Amino acid sequence: MLGRILYRYLKTYGWLVAGVLVFQFLSALAALSLPRLNADIIDKGVARADTGYIWSHGGFMLLVSLGQIVASIIATYFAARAAMSAGRDIRRDVYDRVSGFSEREISRFGAGSLITRNTNDVQQVQMLAMMSATMLVSAPLLAIGGIVLALQQDVGLSWLIGVSVPVLLVVAGLIISRMVPLFRSYQGKLDAVNRVMREQLTGVRVVRAFVRERIEEERFRGANTDIMVVGRKVGSLFVLMFPLVMLILNLTVVGVIWFGGVSVNAGDVQIGTLFAFMQYVGQILMGVIMASFMTIMIPRAAVSAERIGEVLDAESSLRRPEHPVGAFPEPGTVVFDDVSFTYPGAESPVLEGVSFRAARGETVAIVGSTGSGKTTLVSLIPRLFDVTGGAVRVAGVDVREADLDLLWKGIGLVPQRPFLFTGTIESNLRFGREDATDEELWHALEIAQARDFVAEKEGGLSARIAQGGTNVSGGQRQRLAIARAIVHRPDVLVFDDSFSALDLATDARLRKALWQQLPDVTKIVVAQRVSTIVDADRIVVLDDGRVVGVGTHEELLADSVTYREIVDSQLGVEA
Repeated sequence: MLGRILYRYLKTYGWLVAGVLVFQFLSALAALSLPRLNADIIDKGVARADTGYIWSHGGFMLLVSLGQIVASIIATYFAARAAMSAGRDIRRDVYDRVSGFSEREISRFGAGSLITRNTNDVQQVQMLAMMSATMLVSAPLLAIGGIVLALQQDVGLSWLIGVSVPVLLVVAGLIISRMVPLFRSYQGKLDAVNRVMREQLTGVRVVRAFVRERIEEERFRGANTDIMVVGRKVGSLFVLMFPLVMLILNLTVVGVIWFGGVSVNAGDVQIGTLFAFMQYVGQILMGVIMASFMTIMIPRAAVSAERIGEVLDAESSLRRPEHPVGAFPEPGTVVFDDVSFTYPGAESPVLEGVSFRAARGETVAIVGSTGSGKTTLVSLIPRLFDVTGGAVRVAGVDVREADLDLLWKGIGLVPQRPFLFTGTIESNLRFGREDATDEELWHALEIAQARDFVAEKEGGLSARIAQGGTNVSGGQRQRLAIARAIVHRPDVLVFDDSFSALDLATDARLRKALWQQLPDVTKIVVAQRVSTIVDADRIVVLDDGRVVGVGTHEELLADSVTYREIVDSQLGVEA
């Protein structure tokens, strides 16, 4: 999965990767030439007291060193550009994929996990991409080239390389093999911390209302401690890794000096050659260390790539039709034809055999007890879910066959919990339609009974809205959401218990304005208050996911026991 992710995105930036490889190759060649130049200066310049030789070869050695630095800088620049660009593309594709998910897929992954995958996980992959690009050539070239050149210097000391390199590889392999499960666990613990934190921030009012601060603190402390324990284990392996590597490196250098010193004393090896051999051994082990460092990063990046791949490979249950229908012969109509719906894994359906019709301009109300399936029913209209039986037709077209963009353009949804975005009142209203004029915004606010409180705010339409609309009351948030849906200019308006935070007088004025100002717009209204729906053209009564009554208020009072019970519970028997 890691290789597939890296190839999928880095191939777009092949010229950058090629530049990294070329300049890393030049940098490694320069590094490999420096010990030989140093040996020549010692053996041919210093030993003979040849100042001219020392200056000329020293100057050339300085130029090679500068060339190595410049090549390394250019290679790092190209690697950073390629890796950061790939990270940007991965985040974009993850976002695009998630934005097409239905609520089913979002619930399966979890909002906190999806955020972590698009931030921390992508960061791990792009860091590995950068490190791989900078070390992909230099590490093996330093190791292999160092071995070849070291053998040219002194074959007799080569057994030290044959011992130290395998030992170093075994040590690195043992430590890395224990890191893989820890990294996988660490990412899961990170998801848990983000989930707990998000829940506590979102539900802060509930936490305080039920005096659960201490319990929530304990819950966060538990998640935080879990990730600390795993992180400590990972850190312990890191701490163990580098001292062992340095121990092997230093022991090898001591071995070179010890056995090489014997050869120098016997006159078999010159001092410069011994220094060059020692430097090559250092380069060999440094190449192995660099490769080991990369392999340390690989397990965590592999886990992150696997999690990213799960999102990119996930198919939304709301698949776009291969041949979408773009012509809607009956605008404004909504038809439920023997509709059934069952949530995945549920034992029984939420909706079963639901049938009714809403003609253009009609107001159809949906009522029923808690858990009767009202919200699920209206969620099927804009195709937030797909039916598991029957069909939902909007404007004469099955929503599963309709062009989704055109379908959503004709529907205005005000959800049960209205959400406002960070920005201004104006930007939130124009979320419904970007080209709406100020006059249209004020007109929508007037219909939604929100004009007065918006006009009283400093800045009017330019008044700031905090994330989620937390700086306005629940009733104001509902009215702004209704105004946003009106600005959208849909053929069908769906209100999912969207008047619950309004007082009776405001509720009545808002409904009157909707009926008078938008006579050609079909209105599907889910409501708990009977007073909100008494004037509806048709009322659909749900009970345990089934339609148990359809008619006007008066007809249902006469014919539907369930509806009478709802009315009696709110208005009394006299109603």
